[in-house]
Amino acid sequence: MNRAETYRNIGLLFGCEALTRTGAIIVLTTMGLAGRDMAPDPSLATLPLALVPATTMLTTIPAAHFMQRWGRKRGFALGAVLGVLGGLVCLAATFQHQFYLLCAGAVGIGAVNGFATYYRFAAAEIADEDFRSRAISLVMTGGIVAAVLGSSLATYFKDGIADIPFAGTFICMAAIQLLILMTVSFTSLPQPEAEAEKRVGRALSRIARQPRFVMAILGAVTSYGVMSLLMNATPLSMDRHSHSYADTTQVIMWHVLGMYVPSFFTGHLIRWFGEERIMMSGGGILLLSVFTSMGGTGMENYAWGLALLGVGWNFLFVGSTSLITGTYDASEKAKVQSTNDFLVFGAMVLATFSAGTLEQLIGWRAINEVVLGILALFLIIFAVLWVYSSRRLRKDTGWDDTSESSRLTAHTQ
Repeated sequence: MNRAETYRNIGLLFGCEALTRTGAIIVLTTMGLAGRDMAPDPSLATLPLALVPATTMLTTIPAAHFMQRWGRKRGFALGAVLGVLGGLVCLAATFQHQFYLLCAGAVGIGAVNGFATYYRFAAAEIADEDFRSRAISLVMTGGIVAAVLGSSLATYFKDGIADIPFAGTFICMAAIQLLILMTVSFTSLPQPEAEAEKRVGRALSRIARQPRFVMAILGAVTSYGVMSLLMNATPLSMDRHSHSYADTTQVIMWHVLGMYVPSFFTGHLIRWFGEERIMMSGGGILLLSVFTSMGGTGMENYAWGLALLGVGWNFLFVGSTSLITGTYDASEKAKVQSTNDFLVFGAMVLATFSAGTLEQLIGWRAINEVVLGILALFLIIFAVLWVYSSRRLRKDTGWDDTSESSRLTAHTQ
């Protein structure tokens, strides 16, 4: 694939990412409040929201193997169809005021993300080695469009149908998935290699012996777990402290801008300083976010805290994604990518489902104190792994995965 074709496909993947993240913001700002409105028990308010990453987690593995067998394009199209169905079921739930029907729709919406999570890996696979980290970052900048568009659409369509709150937003979500389906149809992503399909590759246990693999998984899981807990608790906390729905959408907008604006330069920073340093910086920014959020429940605390949360997530997650792409070859990508995303969304499930209960039982400040402990533990473990692996690399021992990563690069193009 020549460079012009690569850019064209990355542009289309950018569009898919932008639309997907737009839908995700609508889900974030709508599902918890819709759940609270319909739930038979307030503690179940975030159950539909938790089912989204839960279904995503369960879908990541079959989605990865489906795409390894049938190709990225067909997989992304199938995911969009599932998203349309999920949005329509949620719409029916608003008309009938049925909580468990809303939960069923959330399952469909979550399934689409099990496929869409691989947009960034698709970008990495069509880019050469020097362009890989920037390709990942460029696709993820689609979230910038989502930051503005998602918040605006969530507010505009909330009362789009009189006397039926949130019905308009679910119509919008279904329409977004139709647009994704159309965008995917214009991509020309490479088909799976026949030889790669026949190769079994190394066992996952052997791949996991690489310190870069362990560090990448640890960073991805921590970034998404911490971000999901605080982000999903935010609308509930702001509602409890008498902030308006419009204020909440503004805070979420700043959070999503923080998540994706850095993607314009994260890829360059990774090339200059390396994944490990960028990931450590991301952990430090997340700590700053927590201290900001612990300062109070005013609009400025939520806005600055969530914006910094987004920046820290970007550094840590993009760095993790770039790091893990050098740990496998083409025959191993399904097992490695699906394991990574299964664990990531597992952390999201735990964090999302816990958010409502923790916000109700212990409050916003205490949630941030919990996150502070998690981040401190992550930074300590990550630093120990980094130092240990660096020393082993210099000694040229069995832990030296530098030569292996170089060998694998040729297979991941």
